[in-house]
Amino acid sequence: MRFVVVGAGAIGGAVGGRLFERGYDVTLVARGDHGRALQSGLVLEAPDGTVTLPITVVEDPAQVAWEGDADGDPVVLLAVKGQHTDHALTQLAVVAPPRAPVVCMQNGVENERRVLRHFPNTYGMCVMCPATQLRPGVVQVHSAPVSGLLDLGKFPLGVGEHGETIASAIATTTFQSVARPDIMRWKYRKLLMNLANAVEALAGPEGRYGPLAREAQREGKEALAAAGIDVASSEEDRERRGDFLQIAATPSGEWQGGSSWQSLARGAGSIEAEFLNGEIVLLGGLHGVPTPVNSLLQRLASRAAAEGAGAGAWNIEELSELADVPHGA
Repeated sequence: MRFVVVGAGAIGGAVGGRLFERGYDVTLVARGDHGRALQSGLVLEAPDGTVTLPITVVEDPAQVAWEGDADGDPVVLLAVKGQHTDHALTQLAVVAPPRAPVVCMQNGVENERRVLRHFPNTYGMCVMCPATQLRPGVVQVHSAPVSGLLDLGKFPLGVGEHGETIASAIATTTFQSVARPDIMRWKYRKLLMNLANAVEALAGPEGRYGPLAREAQREGKEALAAAGIDVASSEEDRERRGDFLQIAATPSGEWQGGSSWQSLARGAGSIEAEFLNGEIVLLGGLHGVPTPVNSLLQRLASRAAAEGAGAGAWNIEELSELADVPHGA
């Protein structure tokens, strides 16, 4: 089985690197300073060791050898942020085999719908992996011996023709992976958790579990319920996670924040709030559920990214006051 990882950042780099370690044919698609640094090898750090992996890296999907072999078409692991999915699809749709499995290793629940317009073998993946990419060429995985949990399933339902095979390949690595017929239930649970990402990005880690994040999640639960969307329960999520994720430092330091925090810390110029908080704003608008906190967080996070504000630039008390959510609640 061959893998093409489109977006070799924290998650794409970590999963592509671990698959490469297990002998799989892996090509990374990455550009900019990070892509150029990867030409000298992917430096993959974990609490239990660091490796430099000479993985093939290209700048554009058109440079990938897409021809199928005895194992069939390559598996595409789509690991770009949601705001970059359309651009990636514009490139993939003209070069990748139409029947190639495309796995959305992304936060949010909108990417699968967009990918399915081009690729019938679309899969969703619920990513639970504390990973960081702040320095070009270096990816940190902050959990060992299990790097993360990467359950997947066909979109919108079922395991699909390729689900078990892909999950089995990933499970040979330091990641765990289970093929699930109801993967979107799990991705909606992850969406609720990710509503705190904007708070963390704007005001630092102390806000992730505070009253403002909880209010954003309350709005999210109400909007999802009004839309009639089935969501995996918090009890199911806790049972799945167990004690597998053991977060610790790597040689480059501690885990400091999630994907949105890292976008601001890197000065990426964009952030995925539209597809996290914005998803709740959309559902609220469609089903008559007020979502003022998620609307505010989406706007402020997007503005911070566009203006190049650093991570944690807001004071959590000021942010909570603006949202009319008492910080001490």
